[in-house]
Order: sequence, then C-alpha cells, then structure tokens
Amino acid sequence: MKDRIIGFDLARAYAIFGMFIVNFNFSFGNVNPTENVMGRFLNLFTGNSTSIFIILAGMGVSLMTNKSEISIQEKAKYKSIILKRSWFLFIFGLLLFNWWSGDILHFYGGYMHIAAFILFMPKRYYLWIISIIIVVYHFLLWLIPVDTSWDFITYKYTDFWTPIGFLRNTLYNGWNSIFPWFSFFVIGMWLGKLDWNTKLIRRTVFIVGLFLFATIQLIRFWAKNPYLDDYTHRYILSEYFPPYLPFLIVTAGFALMIIPICMFLGDQFKDAKIIHYLAKTGQMTLSHYVIHITVGMLILEKLTGKTYTGFLEDEIPTAPQYILLYALLFFIVSVTFSWLWSKKFKNGPLETIMRKISG
Repeated sequence: MKDRIIGFDLARAYAIFGMFIVNFNFSFGNVNPTENVMGRFLNLFTGNSTSIFIILAGMGVSLMTNKSEISIQEKAKYKSIILKRSWFLFIFGLLLFNWWSGDILHFYGGYMHIAAFILFMPKRYYLWIISIIIVVYHFLLWLIPVDTSWDFITYKYTDFWTPIGFLRNTLYNGWNSIFPWFSFFVIGMWLGKLDWNTKLIRRTVFIVGLFLFATIQLIRFWAKNPYLDDYTHRYILSEYFPPYLPFLIVTAGFALMIIPICMFLGDQFKDAKIIHYLAKTGQMTLSHYVIHITVGMLILEKLTGKTYTGFLEDEIPTAPQYILLYALLFFIVSVTFSWLWSKKFKNGPLETIMRKISG
C-alpha cells in the first residue's frame, strides 16, 4: 500500500508541475500555435496535466472507500466527508475566480459532489456513466454554440456571474465544465477500484493508454490531409477547448500511461530521497495549486514587468524558455517547501483546513 501511494503521489507531482507550465504560459506566455519549438513543447502540457490531475482526484475518492466490506454507517460517513470537501472546494474556487479566471477548484468541487452519489456503484456502471457524459456533451454542442459568452481575444466569459451564464459555464462550456470533464473523474474512480498491487493491472492500463494515445495521434496525422472538410479537421485536431472526443481519448490515454510509469518509479526507487520529496509534493497539490496562481503569478509579474490580469496574455509574450525555467524553479521551491512542511505537519496547509472542515 505504501508503494502504491508513492506512485500515485508522483503522478500528482507531475500533474502539478504541468499545471505550473500551462498556467504561467497562459498568463505571461503564448498558448496559441507557434512555430517556436520550445513554445510547441510547452503547449504539449495543455490538457494532459489537467486530465491527469482530475483522474487522480477520482482515484483518490475511490481509494478512500475501496474496502472489501463496508457498512451502511461507513458509507454514510464517507459520503458526508466527500460532500463537505466538495462544497469547500466549490466555494474556495469561486472566491479565487475573480483573481484566476481559469480556476479548476469549483469544477473539482462539482465533480466530487456528483461522485458522492455514485461512489458505491459497481465499477462496471462507471463505463456507462463516462459514455453518457460524453454523449450528452456532444448533444449540447449541437444545441448550444460552444463559444456562447466567450470573448476569444481576452478569454473572458461575459456573463459568468448571472444564473444562466454560471450554469452554462459550469455544466457545458467552461474551461473544465462538468460535461465532459467529469468523465475524467469517473475514469479515475474506475481505476481506483482496480487492484494496483498486481503488475498485470499496471501493465494492462499502460498498454490500453498507449493504444488509445497512439491511435488518436495517427488519426490526427491523417487529419492533416488537405482534402478533409474544415469541421472534420477542427474536430479531430482540437486541443482543450472545445474538448471534442479525440482530445478526450488522447489525453485519457496519456494519463493511463503516466500513472503506471509513476507506479513503476515509486516501486523501483522507493528508498530514494527525491522520490519521497516528490511524493510529499504530490500530497499537497491543493496548496501548490493555490500558491502558484497567487504567489507564483505575483512573482512572475514582477520579474517580467508586466501586469497580471488573470486572463490571456495581451502584451508581448514572455519567451517560452523563460516560462519553462521559471516553472521549473518554482517547482523546485515547491518540492523544498513540501519537504520542510512535512517535517512538522502531516498534511499541506489547505489540505489541513479542508480536513478539519470535512472530518
């Protein structure tokens, strides 16, 4: 069990590092297609890091309750804990929204709230739920223009704080809206019910991930054919927004490769100090997420001499090499902080507050 947890936390550490790159690049760099090799490299983290982050959150919920026998009282207790945590994250995320427009925490709270009601279903039903979520999302695409209320020059959502705008953003066309992003959370819940102590499970998950990832990449290579119509071309090659089916499959496949790799590294190097430092970092992803979009953004604002707005960079983009270097240094500081903090406390700062509230 200990080794398994180390592997999962390594994956969380990888995900938060990827989110550092994506979010710093969004606010101060260039997220648009670029001919710059380093710029293209940074854009590879877009979507992949978020999907891993959400899948691991779903796994965490499943692992917390994954017991051979569990009483009705225990089920009620776990459901209460998860619901309280979901509201904590939802409210905290909304408080952050005016500072960081790309907040994922209030969506994350929404995922957890729904998860509390399907947590004890047999895992075979999760695959049906994933399919339904994706089908509903594509139905909504036909029903409501996906760019409704978006200003794609600044990436501002014009009516977020109205009842209709808030529901539309949360359920359908927000950055990580419940349809279809909750499907990643359910994938994580399904994975969390597997026996990760067996090498066969890890190997199978990796192979499935590799197959999904390679298949979509081959289709995307073919989709560059100039004879395809514009809609088909955009549908297959779309990245992050809107999250069409090919994007969902390729990012899920990437996550299914990364998680077993991290499990392998956790097993092979379980006594290495750096592995334990990274695992501690992975255990504090909530704190690191908030720190990097507040303290991290303010420091980068001073270093670049630009004005942080919480929206897409509207000045001359900072060079991708600089963004990557800053993200790497900030991650090193985060790892160091995690190690020092763990000497005195069991959980990260915000994790401790959330646990006190939820029990």
